[in-house]
Amino acid sequence: MSFLGTVVTARAVVFAFAAMGILWGSFAALLPDVKAQLGVNEARLGGLLLFTPLAAVSAMLIAPLIGHRLGRVALPLAAGAMALAFMLPGLVTVPWMFPLAMMVCGFGTGLTDVLMNARTAEIETTRKVHLMNLAHAAYSFGYAGGAICTGQLRGMGWSPDMVLGTMAALALVFAMLTIERDGAIHGLKRPEAGGRGLGLVPVIGGGMVLIAFLTENAAEGWSALHIEKTLGGSPEQGALGPAALALTMGVARLLGQGLVARLDPFRLLMGGALVAAFGALIASQAGTPAMAYAGFITMGVGASVIAPTAFSLVGRHSAEGARARAVARATLYGYFGYFIGPPALGVIAGTFSLRAAFVFAAVMLMVILVLAPLMRRASRG
Repeated sequence: MSFLGTVVTARAVVFAFAAMGILWGSFAALLPDVKAQLGVNEARLGGLLLFTPLAAVSAMLIAPLIGHRLGRVALPLAAGAMALAFMLPGLVTVPWMFPLAMMVCGFGTGLTDVLMNARTAEIETTRKVHLMNLAHAAYSFGYAGGAICTGQLRGMGWSPDMVLGTMAALALVFAMLTIERDGAIHGLKRPEAGGRGLGLVPVIGGGMVLIAFLTENAAEGWSALHIEKTLGGSPEQGALGPAALALTMGVARLLGQGLVARLDPFRLLMGGALVAAFGALIASQAGTPAMAYAGFITMGVGASVIAPTAFSLVGRHSAEGARARAVARATLYGYFGYFIGPPALGVIAGTFSLRAAFVFAAVMLMVILVLAPLMRRASRG
């Protein structure tokens, strides 16, 4: 299938991933202004963000049931709810209300993420085409676009509510474009009592996704502050931090779309982890914004392959009737990292420094060198 044909096949999930990227990219680049609007330091902000995963995990737990009940409109409705939710954080000016707004964002994101990954895995297996890299590239490009636009809007003096309101409206348009005539996600229904379990593959795969998203999203979420506070950069330079990481990941995933079928996926996971860890160390020791960008770009090249490869392996090595549930389970485990990463690094940054936070990210990536061989053995069983 040609690249254009692949894009057409993946149209719905591409727009879903892109919508999520736009929203979180904008939020990451806006974080310094959000911090100032709330009047809190990094450690306090990290603590306020810890409430987000509570709602996200709740959404992920019920996502298979919702996806089964709503059928082909499940993904469009979830993506639309996520877009509307992101209007809320920009409106909040007092710290105690911020966790409530972020919990709504977390619920919409968690629900959308399970459904769009499960839908991508189903299209991959039923139509015999690799889509995970393309879908995740759409997230990266959406994230970069959201971050860059937000940086420019911040430089023009736009307030957080104006920025997030604009980005949420754009994401809502993308959500409408996820509607498919045959978009139902099969295999989400829980089996009868005594049915076969999912095994270790989604657990190990989800663990690798957790590490990838913990380091990736934490770097995206705190890179703007690292450049502006630690290195003295401007708001526009700060916004380029998450944008550089996301753009690099988007390009690398597009290039990997054609290579993934020819490479050993387990070696690819370990190689990506090593490169990403090296990039995190460069960012941690940066003395200038330019050096930090080099670290984020290196980190993006390595991290780009980890989550899509792990998701594809979970889908490929799970039973046909349980594939959607296995991917949903891996997504649940993985997105603990997506949501816990920024607040965890925020606590480390507040206690020690932002440099220490990126060293922690490099250490976490090394765990994939243990998990990848374990998944190879589990997939053979």
